[in-house]
Amino acid sequence: MLKHLSGKLWNKVVWANGRDQFRPCLHVPTSGFHNGKAHLAPRSFFGVEDFLDDDNSRPYTYQKEKKSKNPNKHISFKQRTGAYMEPFTLDVLISKRFVSASLTHRVTSKQVAVAGTNSKDIKAVLKSRSDIPACLAIGRILSERAREADVYTASYTPRDRDKFEGKIRAVVQSLIDNGIDIKVYLD
Repeated sequence: MLKHLSGKLWNKVVWANGRDQFRPCLHVPTSGFHNGKAHLAPRSFFGVEDFLDDDNSRPYTYQKEKKSKNPNKHISFKQRTGAYMEPFTLDVLISKRFVSASLTHRVTSKQVAVAGTNSKDIKAVLKSRSDIPACLAIGRILSERAREADVYTASYTPRDRDKFEGKIRAVVQSLIDNGIDIKVYLD
C-alpha cells in the first residue's frame, strides 16, 4: 500500500505557488522502470534487451533483428536465381584420417548422395583412408550414387582455408571423369 501511494507521489510534480511563478517542490523523473521502454541499464553483451509488456506487468526478452547496413542494396539476378539454376553443391571434407564428400540440394538442404571412407563397405576395400587413391575411389562411388539420384551437374566452391589442389582436386576430377559435370568457382 505504501509503495502504491509513494509511486503516485513520485510520478507527479507538486507545484508550490510563489508570488509570480510556480516552483517545483518535488520532482522525480518517471523514465526508467514501468513506462514500456527499454530499461536504462547498459546494453546486453549478447544483443538481447529486456522490455516490458504493453500492460507493464512483466518483462520479456526479445532478440534484436539484424538489419542490413544498406537496405536499398540491389540483389543481382544471379544471386536471386543461382540456387535454382544450379541446385546441387558438392561438399568435400578431407581430414588426416578420412575423406568424405556429399552432394546437397541448395534449396531444401537435403543430401542427395554421400560417400566417405569411414563407411564399412569402403573401409574394408581401401588400403589407406586418406590418400589420393582413396580420394579417387570416393569420387567414383559418389558419382554412381549421384547418377542413381538423377543428379548430373553440381557446383563446388572451396572453403576459405582449402586450396583447390591435391586430394580435393582428385575428388573433383574423379567426379568429372565418371560423368558428373562439376562447375568449380574459385575466388
